[in-house]
Amino acid sequence: MSQIRFTKDHEWVLLDGKIATVGITEYAQSQLGDIVFVEVPAAGKALSAGGEAAVVESVKAASEVYSPVAGKVTEGNAVLPDAPETVNQDPQGKGWFFKMEVANPADVAALMDQAAYDKYLAELNG
Repeated sequence: MSQIRFTKDHEWVLLDGKIATVGITEYAQSQLGDIVFVEVPAAGKALSAGGEAAVVESVKAASEVYSPVAGKVTEGNAVLPDAPETVNQDPQGKGWFFKMEVANPADVAALMDQAAYDKYLAELNG
């Protein structure tokens, strides 16, 4: 069963078998503002947990998107370079950044679930 997980850097991960879809959360896109550029990783790129995976630029700032777990990119979202606003419109859906084959699926299970992430956001926002 696939379940969404979250990192403290505001990435989300949805694991389906050994393939994880990764993007930024609603909170992250709202903090960035209007997204004007996205660079997604190429298929075949090896990623380490916490390593830089993608770049997102908004009218406010440029930011890295980190890989939540170790693995290898299977696909970058081909829509985003031409339509970066997709991340603002649907960050936890069509605005995903990349898919990857996860080295150890247990690493995904160790990330925050929705309840833990909601609590983390509440603490951030005081």
